[in-house]
Amino acid sequence: MIVLKTKEEIDGIRQSCRLLAKLMEEVREEIRPGVTTGQIDRWVYRYITGHGGRPAFLNYGGFPGSACISVNDEVIHGIPGNRQLREGDIVGMDLGINLKGFFSDMARTFPVGKVSPDAAKLMQVTYECLDKGIAAAKCGNRIKDISGAVSAHARSYGYGVVRDYCGHGIGLKLHEEPEVPNYCEFAGKNPRLQSGMVIAIEPMINAGSYEVDVLDDDWTVVTCDGSLSAHFEDTVAVFPDHTEILTRLS
Repeated sequence: MIVLKTKEEIDGIRQSCRLLAKLMEEVREEIRPGVTTGQIDRWVYRYITGHGGRPAFLNYGGFPGSACISVNDEVIHGIPGNRQLREGDIVGMDLGINLKGFFSDMARTFPVGKVSPDAAKLMQVTYECLDKGIAAAKCGNRIKDISGAVSAHARSYGYGVVRDYCGHGIGLKLHEEPEVPNYCEFAGKNPRLQSGMVIAIEPMINAGSYEVDVLDDDWTVVTCDGSLSAHFEDTVAVFPDHTEILTRLS
């Protein structure tokens, strides 16, 4: 069931999202050569708890970190640990906050130092996919309008659009209905967007094939062909006359 949020609930979600956006802006400075993903994860935990929130991902379904940190061919759900970042890596940071019972979700992919032109292009196009998906998230449109905008842009560059994972409703829980796929060929529900809906739109785009696999840790999702993957996500709220991007400060 899709839960339409009240004005007061959206206000609470907005506060959670603003804290998350500030966190994402500041964590960028922690992503540099020689730092381990575990060090970044501990920094994220201290930031969230120090600002009165709780990491939404920590222990969610058994996930052991406060942040999902996915490097290079890792698509999503990378477990923080002893891996050291290297010059030229790209790092997907997927973060969520529970602030007084209101949930936010956001992802960005960052370069570590100077990256290859191919990596930079993949990140740029994936961010453009997010913007195009958000532009299609208008009251009265349907979920497939978002999916179509994302997939058409990614495929125009020959990129693979991940099918096994998708965006989702959010706000009073971390994951709510509806699902928001990034491709149009899905056979599931295609609800119309209504005022009061809060959704997380999150393109996951691979430089090669769309096919993915899960490592033996039962969490880390990787590209089957070893190609790079980028991930961008924003939480948005739908109103009758506009859609607000809650996880952007400007």
